[in-house]
Amino acid sequence: MLLQLLSVLWEALSLQVVLVFLVAFLLFADYKKKIRPRDFPPGPMPLPLLGNMLNMDFKKPHFSMQKFAKKYGNIFSLQVGNRRVVVVNGLQLVKETLVHQGENFVDRPVLPLDKEIFTSFGLIFSNGLSWKQQRRFALSTLRNFGLGKRSLEERIQEESRYLTDAIEAENGQPFNPHFQINNAVSNIICSITFGDRFDYYDSRFQMLLHLFDETMYLQATIWSRVGLLYNIFPTLMKHLPGPHNTVFKNWGKLKSFVRGIIEKHKEDWNPSEPRDFIDAYLNEMAKVGDETDKHFHEENLLHSTLDLFFAGTETTSTTLRWALLYTAIYPEIQAKVQAEIDSVIGQSRQPSMDDRDRMPYTNAVVHEVQRISSIVPLNVPRMTTKDTTLAGFHIPKGTIMVPNLTSVLFDKDEWETPNVFNPGHFLENGQFRKREAFLPFSAGKRVCLGEQLARTELFIFFTALIQKFTFQAPKNVTLSCEFRMGVTLSPLPYRICAFSR
Repeated sequence: MLLQLLSVLWEALSLQVVLVFLVAFLLFADYKKKIRPRDFPPGPMPLPLLGNMLNMDFKKPHFSMQKFAKKYGNIFSLQVGNRRVVVVNGLQLVKETLVHQGENFVDRPVLPLDKEIFTSFGLIFSNGLSWKQQRRFALSTLRNFGLGKRSLEERIQEESRYLTDAIEAENGQPFNPHFQINNAVSNIICSITFGDRFDYYDSRFQMLLHLFDETMYLQATIWSRVGLLYNIFPTLMKHLPGPHNTVFKNWGKLKSFVRGIIEKHKEDWNPSEPRDFIDAYLNEMAKVGDETDKHFHEENLLHSTLDLFFAGTETTSTTLRWALLYTAIYPEIQAKVQAEIDSVIGQSRQPSMDDRDRMPYTNAVVHEVQRISSIVPLNVPRMTTKDTTLAGFHIPKGTIMVPNLTSVLFDKDEWETPNVFNPGHFLENGQFRKREAFLPFSAGKRVCLGEQLARTELFIFFTALIQKFTFQAPKNVTLSCEFRMGVTLSPLPYRICAFSR
């Protein structure tokens, strides 16, 4: 009996020893991973498994980066889970990363969560030859369907009429302009990619825009919290409940919507008369040629179309919502814009891009909205393609790079009053002034594909809205510039009054 008891005790003790040894081994292995390579940028000490997650405020991540930069300098490192991240700050370092050494930082990191949602196809998260071909094709196709031409500008002018009509129907009562603006901006990219626009009262499309909005917000939430665990334990996390499953489900619905449009295009596709991006892509898929043609297939079509829809809707519509908010908060600035509009355009015709050079103040206000709202505060992450030296530090291949755009747009050495909404940042002797530190569209080889389209939309939509309406806070309401962090940094939902002029 005593021998049996001793044997049981020994087995239990042996199991405990093995468990302790296993935990110690895992912690040691994790510690070894977290030892910074020689000449690596400095940063806060990481915790086992979590890295520096507890050091960060994921609701205001750009604020956390600002604190780290003050302590460690304009280039520092963080440990996010089991991945090393290097953050660069300030105009010179960001330009060095994105432009002068752009080829060394051109890739996107491949993380399990991103791969589950976006795969490695499309325009935003692809790498290598596939990315180069998809981007080149998208740019040439967008140009073929009006980018930079009068025809597309006229389409934006027409959509601005639909938008002002929809806002006028509010009769000066408080309303949330979110989805009306979303619908208007989305219709421009939809007309290029799908060949059609959607009515503001189309319940199916409104449901899609709401689904899209929820997904953009939830996605940022899971990247900051659940994403850490998912990227460390992807197989386990796939089978556990959580907000990541809602995001996967929503993306499934968005993909299904676009697949349906692609299938419809196939039914009446005429190769000799491409109507839009999808038709042009089907033409490319039909070509039989060299080895490079293997990158033009239906999954790349699906994800490229989704990427265009996302990028062509979210960023510009978010910027316009900030613009209406700032003009309502600063009525004296709104009045100056209206005076310039009345002087140059009047009330009888629509704004056009030809007016922009004669409207320096309005142009400055649009640029200042983009600067101070900083809607993609930390850019989209990059990854080093080879061992690289940056600012005297050694950056190994495969390191995630974060070019902090907010540090450029709020750099006190570049802007006179960086924390104040001040259109004067873009004016000199009454004329519009270009600024080198104005990088809301990023820079280099991965600069925003739709920058030219976004600039046209922002000027025409904003000018048309301020031409027709005066925007004010509802009675006894104080509007706030507080934000929420989603895929973009957007204003908290607000209600506003639009009074016809």
